[in-house]
Amino acid sequence: MKVVIVNISHIKFSKVICETIKESAKVRGTGIAERTPEYITKKISTGDAVIAIHKDEFAGFCYIETWDNKEFVVNSGLIVHPNFRNQGLAKKIKKKILEYSKKKYPKAKIFGITTGLAVLKINYELGYQPVTFSELTTDEAFWNGCKTCKNYDVLLRMDKKMCLCTGMLYDPNHDKNVKEHPYNSKVLSRLKKIKQALFLKKNKK
Repeated sequence: MKVVIVNISHIKFSKVICETIKESAKVRGTGIAERTPEYITKKISTGDAVIAIHKDEFAGFCYIETWDNKEFVVNSGLIVHPNFRNQGLAKKIKKKILEYSKKKYPKAKIFGITTGLAVLKINYELGYQPVTFSELTTDEAFWNGCKTCKNYDVLLRMDKKMCLCTGMLYDPNHDKNVKEHPYNSKVLSRLKKIKQALFLKKNKK
């Protein structure tokens, strides 16, 4: 298994990457913003992504976006193909793209938003900290990217200040980005359920 920075030879995987993201959203029943093959192709062409390959077969992917004049970097679109899940690959991809982002944009704050508890755990172990949306980019183009997510109406109702997603931030200006407390999946799972109960209940009224 190789986890590498993309190059143009990986453009052939653009379609399967998008299909995997779409199918994952259906299976999980949670919000995942869809992306087009053209968009993924652009990310690959500019070298703003990492990809996992096993014997020329697509295994996983994650890409980089920049916002606010490169003050913020987001690692987005993390996906692992079903054939390669439960092998620790997601963490390897996240670690690789975090290292790449820090090297390419050394002064930027790196963040992501997700509803997935597994991704929250990975981010936390890599040094990300949970934050409010007010600490993330204010660029409208970023939040517009959430329009294809099934929970976009929740984001709008909350005036883009919160959603079912949790924001996590890696700030290179901090002396250390190491977790001070052990990861507690039960606490985050409970918080996620509370969010769903509050936001989705309002949506039914």
